[in-house]
Amino acid sequence: MTNSILLQNVTPEGLTQLIKEGVKSQLEDFKNELNNQTSKDDLMSRGQVLELLQINSSTLWHWQNSQKIIVYKLANKNYYKRSEILESLKPLKK
Repeated sequence: MTNSILLQNVTPEGLTQLIKEGVKSQLEDFKNELNNQTSKDDLMSRGQVLELLQINSSTLWHWQNSQKIIVYKLANKNYYKRSEILESLKPLKK
């Protein structure tokens, strides 16, 4: 009932403004969610992984061979998913 009372007091211009603000808010939320999702699933090159983890190439090679890190190959190049790299990190237990 309160919604119908509120809508009776709203002008057509006010209603248009409310709709625009609601749609704009929803689009911005969707955009932020999409940006967060794509940043988690970015494919990284070998050099980017080395820089991110601050390791040398032999360490990365060893981690790949021991299947601690998953590697994707395309045209003789190695790629890694950022989310999988971050998930492979384990906290030290004290």
